[in-house]
Amino acid sequence: MTAVLVHGNPDSHLLWERVQEELDGSHRVVALDLPGFADPPPAGFDASKESYVDWLVAEIEQLVEEHGPVDLVGHDWGSLLVQRVASTRPELLRSLTAGGAVVDADYPWHSIAQVWQTPGEGERYMAEELTPEVSVPYLVENGVPEVYAARNAWLVPGNKDCILALYRSAVRVGEEWQPDLERVGVPSMVIWGREDPYVELEWGERLARRLGAELVVLDCAHWWPYERPRETAEALERLWARVAVG
Repeated sequence: MTAVLVHGNPDSHLLWERVQEELDGSHRVVALDLPGFADPPPAGFDASKESYVDWLVAEIEQLVEEHGPVDLVGHDWGSLLVQRVASTRPELLRSLTAGGAVVDADYPWHSIAQVWQTPGEGERYMAEELTPEVSVPYLVENGVPEVYAARNAWLVPGNKDCILALYRSAVRVGEEWQPDLERVGVPSMVIWGREDPYVELEWGERLARRLGAELVVLDCAHWWPYERPRETAEALERLWARVAVG
């Protein structure tokens, strides 16, 4: 069995390092790096939400060809992407786990996202507010261990342009993607930080109801893979075991 773990903004595969240490080893685990996050984006990559979905589907298709349907897990932007994959390519999945971001037509983007979605203001914010001197302490204050905060994707050349393009492509992502999400029948779990300052718990509750999913609420903020790795691993293994027995 294969688990595919998908990070969000401004992380990389390192988001899942502590969770992987807690897993029992029953799965082959693949923690991906989205284009433009661990390394500069490839030439010609437009960093739209559709391009990220297409890239993720291609990665999963290759794994499915070799090992069969995957257990797909996403956090933050990874959560939005895995919800879309489950909506459009459910045959690739054995199960779905999402948290920290929601496909919901009623969700108003958090305040920083709205800045990034605003031409001019987004560029100013990237230049002035996401320097190493500012971004690392900001992430640490919000629950990211310093060893990971110091390697955040905002410090990767080209990433800030990716972030602006991605968020600007997704102003109406809820309206565009929710109708397909309504039809998802893949066994699912939603994991949420009780004190998430960007996407409050009520949105996780709505997502769990929409998916018919188990809701796991952890006592932390946004970055539950960093903050609660053992509890995250236990929740994932519970879902995967349930799927295995049908």
